[in-house]
Amino acid sequence: MLIGLKEILKLAEARKCAIGAFNTPNLASIRAVLAAAERLNEPVILMHAQVHEEMGLCKMDEIAPIMLLMADKAAVPVCVHLDHGTDLGYIKRGLDLGICSVMYDGSELPNELNYANTAIVVEMARRYGAAVEAEIGSMGARESGGESGESIYTDPEEAGAFARKTGIDALACAFGTAHGIYLKQPKLDFARLNEIKSRVDVPLVMHGGSGVKCEDYKKVIALGIRKINYYTYMAKAGGTAAAALADKTFFHDVEAAAVKAMTDDAAKAIEIFAN
Repeated sequence: MLIGLKEILKLAEARKCAIGAFNTPNLASIRAVLAAAERLNEPVILMHAQVHEEMGLCKMDEIAPIMLLMADKAAVPVCVHLDHGTDLGYIKRGLDLGICSVMYDGSELPNELNYANTAIVVEMARRYGAAVEAEIGSMGARESGGESGESIYTDPEEAGAFARKTGIDALACAFGTAHGIYLKQPKLDFARLNEIKSRVDVPLVMHGGSGVKCEDYKKVIALGIRKINYYTYMAKAGGTAAAALADKTFFHDVEAAAVKAMTDDAAKAIEIFAN
């Protein structure tokens, strides 16, 4: 069942849990995430990231209609979301395709330009009945796995002003997580997150959600995180299963092994976020 971001986050707020949001740059990962969500009877968010097209993994024009079709057929509530859109024209293309919500990422821009562009995206999305997530602060490493400097932790006072002035529906904030594989266990700034929550009236989003300790997931959810972005460790589980397969003669066998492993990994994450 296809639903919007605001609606799925209302479910999370009512239950005081977080919704798992998974990047799905191919049919195998879409199948894995939906199978995991249906196994647990939990809502989920499917995401396409702009950088996945830039990396040559998939084209939004091709993958988004498949995501929307499969989300609509799912037995659980599913939101289809554009993750880390950095180009306003690209975001409009996603909205034209019917994507339920968009995340504008102006975190690497000067604050004034991030504010202005975010407000433009909010106004644009409203015309489509779509919701907007945006980011203040920066997680450092980008979605592609490359580095772009140190993490810039979100300033709580700035977060409150940003959410109020732009009219966004969800706020991604930086408090110690990063995109990609962790080379060491992340140290999350729970006090900062608590301060952000006290100043922001919209649901909070954690990016770089893979690889975080179970007890830390529970702490951030208790402090107001309602959407957790998760991809890297699910994709790693699929790659590991494919590499371990004794007979790799046929791609369909490799894909089936990867889908099973990704389904199991996504299910573990969803179960933690839901409880």
